[in-house]
Amino acid sequence: MKIAISGKGGSGKTTISACLSKVYLEKGKRVILIDADPDSNLKSTLNIKEEITPLIELKEIIAERTGTKPGERAIIFKMNPEVDDIPEKFFYKNGNLLLGIMGTVKGGGLGCMCPENAFLKAVLRNLILKRNEVVILDMPAGIEHLGRGTTEGIDWLFIITEATEKSIETTKRIEKLAKDINIKNIGVIGNKIESDKEKEFLKEKLSDMKILTFIPYFNEFKKSELEGQTPWEAVPEILNYIEEILNKMEGKDGR
Repeated sequence: MKIAISGKGGSGKTTISACLSKVYLEKGKRVILIDADPDSNLKSTLNIKEEITPLIELKEIIAERTGTKPGERAIIFKMNPEVDDIPEKFFYKNGNLLLGIMGTVKGGGLGCMCPENAFLKAVLRNLILKRNEVVILDMPAGIEHLGRGTTEGIDWLFIITEATEKSIETTKRIEKLAKDINIKNIGVIGNKIESDKEKEFLKEKLSDMKILTFIPYFNEFKKSELEGQTPWEAVPEILNYIEEILNKMEGKDGR
């Protein structure tokens, strides 16, 4: 199962990504989590204390694999470098969990032509198209990281949505981008919901999209961050909503 998670900044992408990994791990799956958001928070959300080197900072490895020299501007480089060994060598590992942090390219997004981006794109392609584990991608507020050559491997795109007009705008923009690159299964997760009125607002505004669940606003999450707790330690019931999502993905909800 390969899942990409996107949505407006602050909507709860990282919390839901972490909780998804927890549920899959409890089912005995091997899970690879990728923090592809420039404002990366998965490490702290999982309460991981060890340092994790972002992939973009592996200057010597990137140069070696792309046929360039560290620190020098490259005009010619390998667009498809060998990266099969990168997760095992450079990701954080704990039991069946692997966590990789992409990092950001200074001065440009993943669309620019440079060895660093070629390397990051190759890592994503490898994870999505060649690995057998559950792969969960915590994306920015968009899906520009995903190229047309990798989207056939994405089983689901989750768009995390709050009950606000701005969040609705972001959701519809992401849905359009996803359809443009032929992502087949797109599901909305209404998050931080405080009333039935907010549920109805999302149902009306997103009537043409599949809503997988509504997750309430949990004030305990603020306290958990201060105390270094994972989301499920602070609010165990959050995992019930993740189970509901998985059941709907697998068609076990009778719909």
